Amino acid sequence: MRFALSVGVAMIAGIHAVGAQRPAPRDLGAIVFPGRTLVLTHANVLDGVSSTPRRDVTVVVSNGRIQSIGPAVPPAGPTIDVVDLRGRWVLPGLIDAHAHVASLASARRALESGVTTVRSASVAHYEDVALRELARSGAIPGPDFIATGVFVTPDLGESILADPKLAPLAGGVTSTDELRRVVRVNLEHGVDYIKTRGTERAGLPNTDPRKQTYTYEQLKAIVDEAAAGDAGRGIPVMVHAHGDEGAYAAVLAGARSIEHGTYLSDSTLRLMKQRGTYLVPTYATVIDLIEPGGNYDDPVLHVRGMHMLPQLERTVKRAKALGIPVVTGTDTDYGPNSVTRVAHEVMHLVSLGFAPVEAIRSATVTAAELLGVADRTGTLRPGLEADLIVVESNPLEDIRALQDVTMVVSNGKIALGRLPFGK
Repeated sequence: MRFALSVGVAMIAGIHAVGAQRPAPRDLGAIVFPGRTLVLTHANVLDGVSSTPRRDVTVVVSNGRIQSIGPAVPPAGPTIDVVDLRGRWVLPGLIDAHAHVASLASARRALESGVTTVRSASVAHYEDVALRELARSGAIPGPDFIATGVFVTPDLGESILADPKLAPLAGGVTSTDELRRVVRVNLEHGVDYIKTRGTERAGLPNTDPRKQTYTYEQLKAIVDEAAAGDAGRGIPVMVHAHGDEGAYAAVLAGARSIEHGTYLSDSTLRLMKQRGTYLVPTYATVIDLIEPGGNYDDPVLHVRGMHMLPQLERTVKRAKALGIPVVTGTDTDYGPNSVTRVAHEVMHLVSLGFAPVEAIRSATVTAAELLGVADRTGTLRPGLEADLIVVESNPLEDIRALQDVTMVVSNGKIALGRLPFGK
């Protein structure tokens, strides 16, 4: 199975093997199979950690990993492919820590926006597990997936069809035994995370996002059951919570991250700081509530979004002031109607008082730490996976540059290439 790559003819023509007299356009597949080396020259690099860029350097990628970043002369040979970036900017691939990707087409849209790692925020039928395995096997270039499988929620809805073992839960998931059963089924499918809820949804007109759904005791049962997974190493839990009571119970129960957090009180935020809990505010999703089109287009949700937005703004600012790690998430399925991207979340963080480099870290190294993959990705340094993006200008000077990704390298493979633009 091959993943459709969005590569323009101009990009193909602009990549050449060192030593060739006149490089001819050829299939991009020639530079992604094992044994070939990709060299990006004249690059300005932001590694995701330092606020000081490295200018006019060469990035060498081989066997899916970054081999070197520095001023060295590009290597030469018949298996070396060179892309002259001409002063463009290279950053780590972006991380979406809250998305609902359930198809190859949606995975491609995420990847083409610069996202090289996705934490699923639940899907109906373990599509995220399948996508993870496709990326691991090299059948698709990415993004890499942190899978959560089926949402642990009072009403499983269509997810009851995901596994026959869930059939006894058609009447609801509220008791300790029922909660543990859903977690165990997820673990049997090999998930990396468990997702549950502390409060109701914001994206349905007939629900109140402040209303608590699971108590501390119920959430603790979920966290404890998840801790038995992954050969005893423990599977972390992410908790959907807009309202304060549900969020406080989730943090107290041991949640690794609070998703959304619109109405969090100072006492809950202080507990998050004490416990090391991450915040994934999905601010861009609330923006989506108040704008026409996108994933939400409903007058009730529009009115709701108008009063949610200032509340979430306060939460994010207070979290930053307290030193709570904030991570980017879109809460989108990257469907054909989606207008929300990680670049937008980064831009909103800047508007809320984050320095550009801080906002970029929220989408790279801090997100990788939340997901437990910081030893593999999230920064640019030799030895890590070659997950990187190229943008036209310096995002430290204008964060909007992240909206226009002209090249994506995922697991060492060029997954999107639109360079050069000239003939």
